[in-house]
Order: sequence, then C-alpha cells, then structure tokens
Amino acid sequence: MEYKNKRGNLSNLMSENQKISGNVQILSYDFACRISRLFQYLTEDAEYKEFVMAKQVYRSGTSIGANIREANHAQSKADFLNKMNIALKEADETDYWLNLLHDNGYLNDSNFESINHDCIRILKCLSAIVKSVKTKLGK
Repeated sequence: MEYKNKRGNLSNLMSENQKISGNVQILSYDFACRISRLFQYLTEDAEYKEFVMAKQVYRSGTSIGANIREANHAQSKADFLNKMNIALKEADETDYWLNLLHDNGYLNDSNFESINHDCIRILKCLSAIVKSVKTKLGK
C-alpha cells in the first residue's frame, strides 16, 4: 500500500521476501505500522475523511501485535493459547474493517489488496499457531 502524505512515502516497511520468511511477531509489527499509516491517511489526507471506521481498524489492527507480544511472556501454555486466540480474533476483526472501508470507497482496489493480503497472511499464521497449540494441549 503506497499512500503519500505530507510526511512522505507510507509504503511497506518490509519487502515481500522478508514477509515470506518473517515470523508472526515481525509480520504483525510491520502490519501495525501500515495500519497506523492507513489511519493517518483516512483521518488527515483522504479526500473524504473517515473517522469511525478508521479508529476501529486502527484499534484492532495494532492490537494484533500487542497480543502476540504478550503471548511471548505467557505464564503457561494455556495463557499463551488465550493471547494468541485474542490476536486471531483481532486479525479477523481487522479484516472486517478493511473490507468495509474498501466496499464503501475509502480504499481503492490496489491499496485494499495490498494491506488485506498482509492481514490474511497474519490470520493464516495465527490460525496455524492456535490449532497447533490446541492439539498439543489436547483441546
């Protein structure tokens, strides 16, 4: 996603090759940076400013990485699973807000496909982690 604003280029921090080899913590941090820039675009630089959905996508999109970071210091495997489940739910919610922004004309096809691709990648990683941990815990 390449947004321009008065602060300069707001494109990806990571290349596609880096994303392919990155772990979910790195991916979620990069995604949170992109979501922050999307929020800025939607509230400051867009022709049609949008505040309500922008705030929602910002909250859920940045929460993904925060919950993954918390999971790194979980007190037990069950606590780890809980934090990763929360991150998964936040990623799913973010996907919802991104689709809503796109379908209502706040994100063009190119910008939507770029950031949504990253969201889906994180969703897949988190789903695999949650499934694996549930299997190990016998749930």
